Amino acid sequence: MMETMNTPRRRRSTRTPIEAEKSATSRKDALDFSDPGQFINRELSQIEFNIRVLAQAQDERLPLLERLKYLCISCTNLDEFFEIRVAAIRHQLAFGGHGAADGTQPAAALVQIHQRTCDLVEAQYSYWNETLRPALDKAGIRILVRDAWNAKQRRWLKQYFETEVVPVLSPLAVDPSHPFPRILNKSLNLAVVLKGKDAFGREGGMALVRAPRSLPRIIHLPPELSGRPHDFVLLSAVLSAFVEDIFPGMQVKGAYQFRVTRNSELFVDEDEVENLAHALRDELAGRGYSHPVRLEIAEACPKPIVKNLLKHFDLPDNAVYRINGPVNLNRVIAVYDMVDRPELKFPAYKPRSHPPVASEDLFDHIRRTDVLLHHPFDSFNVIIELVKQASSDPDVLAIKQTLYRTGHQSPLVNALIEAARNGKDVTVVIELRARFDEEANLRLADRLQEAGVQVVYGVVGYKTHAKMLLIVRREGRVLQRYVHLGTGNYHSGTARLYTDIGLLTANAEIGDDVHLMFTQMSGLSPAIKLKRLLQSPFTLHKALLTKIKREADNARAGKAASIVAKLNAVNEPQVIRALYAASCAGVQIDLIVRGACCLRPGVPGVSENIRVRSVVGRFLEHSRVYWFANDGAPELFCSSADWMERNLLRRIETCFPILDPTLAARVRDEDLSNYLADNTQAWQLNADGRYTRVMPGEDDMPHSAQQSLLALLCH
Repeated sequence: MMETMNTPRRRRSTRTPIEAEKSATSRKDALDFSDPGQFINRELSQIEFNIRVLAQAQDERLPLLERLKYLCISCTNLDEFFEIRVAAIRHQLAFGGHGAADGTQPAAALVQIHQRTCDLVEAQYSYWNETLRPALDKAGIRILVRDAWNAKQRRWLKQYFETEVVPVLSPLAVDPSHPFPRILNKSLNLAVVLKGKDAFGREGGMALVRAPRSLPRIIHLPPELSGRPHDFVLLSAVLSAFVEDIFPGMQVKGAYQFRVTRNSELFVDEDEVENLAHALRDELAGRGYSHPVRLEIAEACPKPIVKNLLKHFDLPDNAVYRINGPVNLNRVIAVYDMVDRPELKFPAYKPRSHPPVASEDLFDHIRRTDVLLHHPFDSFNVIIELVKQASSDPDVLAIKQTLYRTGHQSPLVNALIEAARNGKDVTVVIELRARFDEEANLRLADRLQEAGVQVVYGVVGYKTHAKMLLIVRREGRVLQRYVHLGTGNYHSGTARLYTDIGLLTANAEIGDDVHLMFTQMSGLSPAIKLKRLLQSPFTLHKALLTKIKREADNARAGKAASIVAKLNAVNEPQVIRALYAASCAGVQIDLIVRGACCLRPGVPGVSENIRVRSVVGRFLEHSRVYWFANDGAPELFCSSADWMERNLLRRIETCFPILDPTLAARVRDEDLSNYLADNTQAWQLNADGRYTRVMPGEDDMPHSAQQSLLALLCH
């Protein structure tokens, strides 16, 4: 597929081993890889990722409705950033905690985050107001502001307000007899300033109106009102336009949208609870009212109201963001599915079915040869079909699987339930603490248990993030194990949106390892020794450090040495320091990191041999692949783990080798070399922590890694 597949990307070292060793020794004492200046702040790096997502929205080469989706994704990402990352820093500031690896203390970090995020928010709304909304309007998709409503539309919306909205509204005055109400996380609210007296003679002041959660945030207007099929209005605009109707006899001096973002991280002391599921249910009940971390409010809102809200929410000035538009802009993403305009979306594609599920027995195929799946280009239906076959196969005795995120009405879950009903021994390890999927996983656990599935909640203190499926089948006098290992979740929806690698194998040693891991998670097993797999939190971190050091030793000896890795994030300090040391030894290192990267590349004498790039495209890059040159005997691993502290030290993760040389070459070609050659959707990380877009040179052909895979593997 790529010429770079079979040719080295970097020139082999010409130094003799003695020269290399002397050079490394002479610099050893001068290097301090723990210097905070050699690390990029994790939160600022995460903001940079959202800037790259916004750049997708601003890319006029992309279909219009896809650009709308990218804008909304950048807003949703920012919400989660505040709910988790900023919330963690505010917690550190309040209760004490160590600064980040880059040396930034919590108070300073919050100031830097506010400055950088203000720039991002301004860019989002400037693009929405000045470019994207006018472009949608020109294409016949109108998100109408109040001034643009015609008489018919206004009458229809007023009736909608009176019949659909008012009956479920509960406006609340804010005065001594009406304490400030609890404001739900990310709910849309209006702060209404009133003048005059109400029916009880009470003087006007401020009232709060919360948008009903039961109503859609985007209202599709009937085409007959304007002769246009795609006219939309935001619920916030309707509330603002007719808010006077719910305060009869009083004058509305102003109505200002606002939204509060709260800490959404759940805390359950697992050592202190007897039932994790019950404890999580209790925590979830209060999640929407946890500590505030951000206040978004209309740009025109008077300072006294902002000050009053900040005081109530106990937030500092650097927690407020003034918004020039709807405070819940991410809700506009609903328009994408409400408009049937294929020409304004990415072209449809059909994932490859590999192996062909309808033509042969999957067990027979996997027993003969390993199968590599590269999603979304290869269909996820192969995994579903495998479990379906297992559920009805009389020779299948047991099925074991980990579930982190599965999606609503998962066909995979249905197949597991059917297997249990057919008398198979089915065990599912569910991670109840999968962030923002906790409620769904609690319901899933109940459903599986009702069907007779043995449900395990994992290991106390460690999230189960590994992606494993094990099927035990009687074949003659032996029990044969069939395994699926992957980098992504067992979620048929995200399997069409995320890039991931999966392996189907009947390899006996891998089967033994997966069996031992399931036994360890479901029972009280001592430390286990695996033959092929690396495992967090036990062996993966140490193995990575060992393999990186081996490349450094090879480079110093004048042998072929290089590392290529594709990840979602990099922040683990020991791994970063090991990469710095390898760079100083002459190892050529290429990292493809989608999101936050705390490693600072290109620093003379520290990381000058390290390059970091990020690819943001149609699909969310999600696969984790590690490749080590190993002096001409290369090793390639796929994993569920990023090079992050949580993945390597505080989670249960798997890292599996691709043993078949042909399949390993395919992964190297498709998921590494291909992405290193991308010059249309790639960004290069600079030493200052900012990113520069990679562009084709004068003599270069444009190359998109994702588009090349669509052309190669899909129909």
